[in-house]
Amino acid sequence: MTRFLLIRHGQSEWNELGKWQGHADPPLTDFGRSQAVAAAAALGMVDAVVTSDLERATETAQIIADLIGVGPVITTQLLRERDAGEWEGMTRAQIEAAFPGWLADRRWPESFESSESAAHRAFAVLGKVAEEFPNGEVLVVTHGGVIVGIEEQLTGTLQRLFGNLGGVWIQFLPDGQFVMGDAVELLDESLRTGSRQL
Repeated sequence: MTRFLLIRHGQSEWNELGKWQGHADPPLTDFGRSQAVAAAAALGMVDAVVTSDLERATETAQIIADLIGVGPVITTQLLRERDAGEWEGMTRAQIEAAFPGWLADRRWPESFESSESAAHRAFAVLGKVAEEFPNGEVLVVTHGGVIVGIEEQLTGTLQRLFGNLGGVWIQFLPDGQFVMGDAVELLDESLRTGSRQL
């Protein structure tokens, strides 16, 4: 059995501005970098670090990997955030103005990637990583929408949203099934941004 700790990247420049990111590639803020340093101190050892290829995730992953002495970091576009389509770069207020009630109803424009699609591409790469690290523990630095998609696929419901450096354990069983585990917060309250959007 391989255990994966899926965490959301540190605060990005667009997180700070409240903008939905999708496949856009804004970098971390200095605060986001400090979050990654603090997360490394809280994490303990893992056998590997895998990350999305978007800069906010790769930099988070590299900071953590360097501090805990694990590498090289494995990078893949299959762990990218959900494509936000026409909502990319918009704030919640702008989305609400253009699409009244859609956020509350969890409705998405046609250009927005489904949570099922995001989860399935993540499962594909995690299954391959599990073959390389059987019985290992692997840190996966990805995005809120990907983690939510995985949660929905494994539990049938949206249970929670994830702030920066928050996440969840999942297990990959010998029969090829993924199983949801416990939620994790790697940061104390003073380092959490409170932003729990995509």
